[in-house]
Amino acid sequence: MRFARLMALVAALTLLTSGLAFAGKDFDAVKKKGFIQAGVNGGVFGFGMPDSKGVWKGLDVDTARAVAAAIFGDASKVKFTPLTAQQRFTALQSGEIDLLTRNATRTLSRETKLGLNFVTVNYYDGQGFMISKKLGVKSAKELDGATVCVLPGTTTEQNAADFFRSNNMKWKPVVIENTTELAKTFFAGRCDVLTSDASQLAGTRAVAPNPKDYVILPEIISKEPLAPAVRHGDDKFMDIVDFSVLAMINAEELGITSKNVDKMLKSKDPVVQRFLGVIAGNGKALGLDEKWAYNIIKQVGNYGEVFERNVGVNTKLGLERGLNALWTNGGLMYSPPFK
Repeated sequence: MRFARLMALVAALTLLTSGLAFAGKDFDAVKKKGFIQAGVNGGVFGFGMPDSKGVWKGLDVDTARAVAAAIFGDASKVKFTPLTAQQRFTALQSGEIDLLTRNATRTLSRETKLGLNFVTVNYYDGQGFMISKKLGVKSAKELDGATVCVLPGTTTEQNAADFFRSNNMKWKPVVIENTTELAKTFFAGRCDVLTSDASQLAGTRAVAPNPKDYVILPEIISKEPLAPAVRHGDDKFMDIVDFSVLAMINAEELGITSKNVDKMLKSKDPVVQRFLGVIAGNGKALGLDEKWAYNIIKQVGNYGEVFERNVGVNTKLGLERGLNALWTNGGLMYSPPFK
């Protein structure tokens, strides 16, 4: 009898503590203040940058808006904090921001030593090199002795050092903390090469005085799975951020767009009905309104729409989908079932 009572007590305590962990202080704090504070780049066209009117735009910006749409039913319930590469993780750890959507690479040390949880990747990338065409360089393996503009506190800096060392080449890093200032330094000719994620190089080139004067070399020297991040300790908030990204991917898979989502509410397909909240369950599981996914797609769009609007072939960046295509089209974008 004592054993049975002891086990019952243990079970009750387990349920209580797991419930408290699930509730989550970060989610509660976000709900209480009525908006999400999101850390973004602030200086990379196509990913995170205000336009001439001060309106924030970019793939990472839209990712944050998707989370706001899921939680509040309103994609505008988000404020943006521009952060440098060195500031970004400290800002998240300290609580200055609730969510980091600043083209950050998921790594083992960042998940463990920094106490962060990365969610589903919203852009698969890799590090490259950009140079002025007038140098006449065709390959990164011709860069022996080059001066290289690079951001500190990033995987980029270490990757570049590894690349030059493994190819028995010398390099002279020019380290500047701010993305915008780094670009200005490169365009001013103070370094021969700018190295960063290939997507950031494309974004930097897009705002160059003369974009056609610069070329991105063919070598990709790393894997850079870029993903939103939250602090350890709030599983509920992490789940919401994770499935907000996945909702955009899943919607594209299902053929649901911001333009046809209202029509799709009348679909007889139970998979579509569950996803859009016509059949209840997913919202309750996340602690959200049943129309949370509908709100994301209606107000922000599916992943394909977000990609093409910000960085796709018809933008200044002109990026192909590549690895960021759906798995059904040879890419890596894949969503688990919403049920």
